[in-house]
Amino acid sequence: MTTISVDRLLALLLGLRYRQVVTLKRTRLIAIGGWIVSVVAASTSFLNPLIGLLYQYIVIAFCLVTTICAYIKIFMSLRHNQIHGQNHIVQGQSSQANTLNKARYRKAVYSALWVQVTLVICYLPYGIAAALTPQRGIRLSTYLALQFTATLVLLNSSLNPFLYCWKITEPHRRKVVEMENFTGGENLQTVAERLCSAELTGEVHSELIFLSVVNTCLSITASLGNALILVALYKDTSIHPPSKLLYCSLAITDLCVGIIVEPLNVAHWTSVVNKRWDICYYTYLTAYTPSVTLCSVSLVTLTAISVDRLLALLLGLRYRQVVTLKRTRLVAIGGWIVSIVGSSISFLKPLIDSLYQYIGAPFWLVTTICAYTKIFMSLRHNQIHGQNHVPQSSEVNTLNKARYRKAVYSALWVQVTLVICYLPYGIAVALTIQRGMSLSTYLALQFRATIVCLNSSLNPLLYCWKITGVRQAVKETLQLHFCIN
Repeated sequence: MTTISVDRLLALLLGLRYRQVVTLKRTRLIAIGGWIVSVVAASTSFLNPLIGLLYQYIVIAFCLVTTICAYIKIFMSLRHNQIHGQNHIVQGQSSQANTLNKARYRKAVYSALWVQVTLVICYLPYGIAAALTPQRGIRLSTYLALQFTATLVLLNSSLNPFLYCWKITEPHRRKVVEMENFTGGENLQTVAERLCSAELTGEVHSELIFLSVVNTCLSITASLGNALILVALYKDTSIHPPSKLLYCSLAITDLCVGIIVEPLNVAHWTSVVNKRWDICYYTYLTAYTPSVTLCSVSLVTLTAISVDRLLALLLGLRYRQVVTLKRTRLVAIGGWIVSIVGSSISFLKPLIDSLYQYIGAPFWLVTTICAYTKIFMSLRHNQIHGQNHVPQSSEVNTLNKARYRKAVYSALWVQVTLVICYLPYGIAVALTIQRGMSLSTYLALQFRATIVCLNSSLNPLLYCWKITGVRQAVKETLQLHFCIN
């Protein structure tokens, strides 16, 4: 960011000489040098944390001061030009505006400044939390402050692409065109018309028949399996009620996939094979919103489960007072409402819905990764130091440590399975945006959508495998109704 601010200042000062002085080769050397210096500085923290801290404070202060000075000089010059009504930015012929439009230069400066300000806003809270931690010591409040502000730092990486598309005209125009190439127009109805056409689907009837058979089987297994899991969770008393509620919410989403989404997918593919384009059109529109909603609820619920396990580690005896059934119910209902609203936007503007998904999914995944990383770092620290319990603020003071570790691994298995099933579809969507809708990308989307639905059939097996109480309740239910020994 400092290099960009200096680049804008040089464009202002050098004028016609700018392109001769600021060359691609020199800029590449500066970028490589920045990476090398940053890697070396980060590596020193393993040898001497104090040296690393001093280096960071010096470099951060130097970069911020340099950036501020560069932008002050730029805006003073632009202000001077505006007051005196000149046609170029600085005196004489040494102005970039002699060859580049002054308004274009001003826009480039503001674009860079927006990115700089966003970075400072995202990084500043973490800097404040890191400065307060040595003074107050590591405790629950300072630890949570560090983790939440660290998530805000990571949020900056997700915000930057939207700033580029918003403030830089050409990438924005190109991305909108790519999105419209995928959606085929301004609304979901146009997408359905493109997908329900003989030109696109005329040569894939055998593949669609195969997918219909597979999804019919998955619909049955997902419906029966998750209904059985809901009964087992109701009977199981070994799981803490808030945690049980989150697992019930996840099982309900999988049950809805088996009852609603997969039958609609089968009806959609069957109508394509039979060339019933009117049925194809309406089944696609009907299936889209439930599909997006249920996927979003699954991500939100698994994130809530990971945070629940982290709070159990951090709060200790206070966990049952803080994480109550009422609060967990509000979180679960809020996740459903946000997901329904977000997916419904697609009927108004597909681009807005895509942005919602690109922001929401990374946020939930990053939060989950941070939660599990902290959990396993704490468990690893406990193992290395040979302690009999995790530090004082841990749930394992009242619940067995092995039991807590098993609960964490159970939730992690479900999370990893979801990522494995969802990731291929995300890659297929990204490739479709780049390459446009064709026969190969259409088939890739359909097959990977089936893998997404497969997740709803795998989850009941994971519950039975990893959660002892659920497995025992499932056995008792099956023995009661089918006389299974």
